[in-house]
Formats: sequence, structure tokens, C-alpha cells
Amino acid sequence: MKKLTLFAAALIVLSMLASAATRSKKSDISRNLDIFNSLYKELQTFYVDSIDAEKSINTAIAAMLNDIDPYTEYIPAKEQEQFRTMTTGEYGGIGSVIQETPRGVIIADPYEGSPAQRAGLRPGDLIVMIDSDSVAGWKSSKVSEHLKGQNGTMLRVLVNRPYVKDSILSFDIKRAKIQIPSVPYYGMLKDNVGYISLNTFSEKSYPEVREALEKLIKDGAKGIVLDLRSNGGGLVESAVQILGLFLPKGTTVLNTRGKGVLNEKVYKTSVAPVDTKIPLAVLIDGASASASEIVTGAIQDLDRGVVIGNRSFGKGLVQSTRQLPYDGLLKVTIAKYYIPSGRLIQAIDYSHRNPDGTVARIPDSLTTVFHTAGGREVRDGGGITPDIKIELPEVNRLTYNVVRDNWAFDFANRYAATHSSIPAPEEFEITDTIYEEFKNFIDPARFNYDKVCESAVDQLRKIAEAEGYMNDSTKAQFDVLAGMMKHDLNHDLDINRKNISPYLAGEIVSRYYHQKGEIINSLRNDQTVDTAVTVLTTPRYNSIIHP
Repeated sequence: MKKLTLFAAALIVLSMLASAATRSKKSDISRNLDIFNSLYKELQTFYVDSIDAEKSINTAIAAMLNDIDPYTEYIPAKEQEQFRTMTTGEYGGIGSVIQETPRGVIIADPYEGSPAQRAGLRPGDLIVMIDSDSVAGWKSSKVSEHLKGQNGTMLRVLVNRPYVKDSILSFDIKRAKIQIPSVPYYGMLKDNVGYISLNTFSEKSYPEVREALEKLIKDGAKGIVLDLRSNGGGLVESAVQILGLFLPKGTTVLNTRGKGVLNEKVYKTSVAPVDTKIPLAVLIDGASASASEIVTGAIQDLDRGVVIGNRSFGKGLVQSTRQLPYDGLLKVTIAKYYIPSGRLIQAIDYSHRNPDGTVARIPDSLTTVFHTAGGREVRDGGGITPDIKIELPEVNRLTYNVVRDNWAFDFANRYAATHSSIPAPEEFEITDTIYEEFKNFIDPARFNYDKVCESAVDQLRKIAEAEGYMNDSTKAQFDVLAGMMKHDLNHDLDINRKNISPYLAGEIVSRYYHQKGEIINSLRNDQTVDTAVTVLTTPRYNSIIHP
């Protein structure tokens, strides 16, 4: 009975999507649903093993939706808690990021002031038991499900803490309503420039940004940096509200267009602005998407501020949720959004795929020129291109391995276990002593080193042998080249200290001062922020906006 119920629900989903995603004839839709229905019945009747109806139908739904675009998805009832957390920024639990590792699920980052942090949980703690349940072999999703719960309820968490003598520790924690901050930090930079870090667009983002902006202006800020780097977006309404802080009330900042003329919607600012004149710089990168691009694009198109950093992601598609039977949700793309100049910043056209089913970014040669309110040229088709592009060094393989394999994370845990305090975030730096400790902490036998140069030489040697170029002379030369390209981990760590140190400093500082302190420390050597401060405090600002 359960299988038939799930199958019926899936057919309803398939029917809705088929009619919404295409303009197929009703007869085509009916025929293909009949085929699917018959195929599944035959499988259930004759396939040699039993078929999990829920799993197989969800797989079919996911495959179909993925063929439309990556943002249209089916959310079954049991997965909706995480979706609600993303939109509201709230959930009931202990307040910590957890991470799945080869050792098991660990505490990665307890939020400042959360039940987890107040109880004494630390980054690196390996979760052993939750209440009376052993978590051995659990995925992070299952651990998260057991950590979350009704506000005010109690749970006991048993952990194994690395780098301490009595490593098995027990914590009794009272769950609470966790509010994930949208603005983890705001403060004053040099030359009276205010800084606001915004990491998401949720229901709480607007009041948090407004409070930060008003406080900075009250403290004498002569310019504002709004940092949207790595902000993947969120609620469209939140983006429009935040734009209202910097633009006159009633300013059109966004149009969304769905199927047909009746599905066009115009968004105008509706709140009283805080300041419509203060110089403004918006920082973006390749991970700034969706609502971040609405804010950035409107600021650029209306010549309200300068955009600094790297080209944004390019997501110009709007999603809405539709209720489905059995408490399911369909998050479906219903429109495309257009910023004030009239341009669409969607980078990929999912409706036109290559013969092999792949999609590609719209090439710059096919983009169209639009103009800002003041006449500056801007283009569509590939995210927001900054007014000032910052060339940042690429992360090399060694640095990537250090971060990916948690060497910096684990070292910070050991450092915090043996050092009761460190200097303030704005003063802390990786000294020679600390870096030597870090180098000695790395076990070369366990370090997963992507030795690209050595691999390339080995590959070239194999090609030379296959094509008949290998003789005593070339073999000797290959041996010399291989010797020159052989990696020395200690040496490589030394020459990459400048790249590794910021990641290492961030991990250590976060153990003492949490996310806020990590951001403060990162601002000490932030080329993009330094550029923004310079632009906001010199005539260059006006020369960009009013060339």
C-alpha cells in the first residue's frame, strides 16, 4: 500500500512538471505517463529482486528535474527542515556546524553564544554518542537530525576530544532556537570607512544590515563597504529591502518575468532609506550569486556605488515553492530576473543544451550592451562584471591539500589545546615559531600530496615509451628531469608560507574569537578591501560612477 501511495504521488509530480516545463500536447504527456506507469508495474511484478519504491521514484524525479535546471528540485517532507533553515535562518538545536570525516562526524564550528559553545564543545570534538545512541557509522545528516529538536529539550553528547589528557567528555545541553546571523561582523576600517559582511539573504538580513549601517554612520563612517563575497543568495524580498537602505523609496530595482505577460512582477524599494549619498563599494567574487547579484547589479545599474572584486556567478533564475501531496514541496524556477538596466545576468541557458546534454556559459561575444542610469556600458549574459577587477593569486595544489585534508583545522585544535590565549584578532599573525610548529605537525607519510609535476613527468615518460622515443639517452634525461621535479614537502611548505598562513591564522583565531574574530583577522591582509577603502576615499570613486 505504501509503495502504491508513493507511486501515485510521484505521478502527480511528474504530471505537474511535464506540463509546466514544456509545451507538449496533452496527448503526449498522457502517453508518456502511461508508458512510465506500465514500465514501473512490470518492474515491480517481474524484476528478480524487490524494488524500493520511494528510492526509485525519487531517483526518477531527481533525474528529470536535473535535466531542467539545477535549481528546480523536489523536497520530500523529511528534508524540509534544512530548507526552512535556509530561508528563515532559524532552527532548534545546539548551534554548531558539523563535518563528516574519515574518523566520524565532528564538531566543526560551534556558533558564538550557542548552547554548544556555552556547554564547552570545541572544533575537532569527535561525536561518539547522542543520548544513549552510538553514532558510529552515521552520516552527518543523521547526526544533525538527532542534534536538532524542540527548543528547551535536553540531550547528552559524548565526544572524544583530541590533544587533551582526559579525551572522553560528556556534555548535557539544552536545545534552543538558533538564529544564524546574516551579518557575522561589521566595524570600522581605516580612514573612517565602515565595513559590513553579509553572508546570506534571509528573513533576518534586512534588520541586521540596517542596524549595522545606522551604527557605522553614527560612528562617523564616510563610506561603506558591503561584502557579498561567497554569498550564495537567498530571498529576493530580502535583497530588495536591503537595496532600500541605499536608494530612494519607490526605486525600481528588479523585474521578474515568467511565462506570459501576466507573470511579470516589478520590485520597488518600500522602506525609508538610511543614506542615499554615502559612497558605497560592493565586493563580489565567483561565489556571489542570486540575491547577491540583484543587490550588486542594481547598485551598479543605478550608479549608486562601485563594484569591486571578480565576476559573480551568474544566476538570474527565480524559484518559488509549490505544495505537493504527502507534504512534499516542489522548488521550481518560475521566472528570470532583470536588473534596472534591463539586462539578464543568467550565465547559462538551460533550455538550449548541447547534443550530449551538457550546458555552457554564454560566451562574451554573444552578450548585449546595456547602459547604467548615467550612461556607462554594462553587459548581460554572465553575472556582474566588477568596475574594478582584483587579480588574486590562484590557490595552488599544496595549499588546497592543506585545507582540504584538515591539516590547518587539526593544527588549530592542537594549538588551542596547548595555548590558553592569543593576541586580539586584529593583531594575531603566524610567527616563525607557529609556522615551524605547523610544519612539524604534518606527517609526510600521511600527507596526501597531489604531486602534479612528478605525475606529469611519469606520464610523459610513458608516452615516450609508447611512441618509440625512449632510448638510453632520453631515459637518462628523463631521470635528470624527474630528479629536478621531485617534491620536498618541507621546502614546498616554506615557499608557500604566504599562501598557507591566512588559512592557518583564520583557523587559530576562530578557536578563540569565533567567526567574528576570523573575519577581523582576515581584513588585515585583504587586497580587495584595501582597494575599496582607497577608492571610497579618493576622487577615483566619482570618476568611476560619473566618467
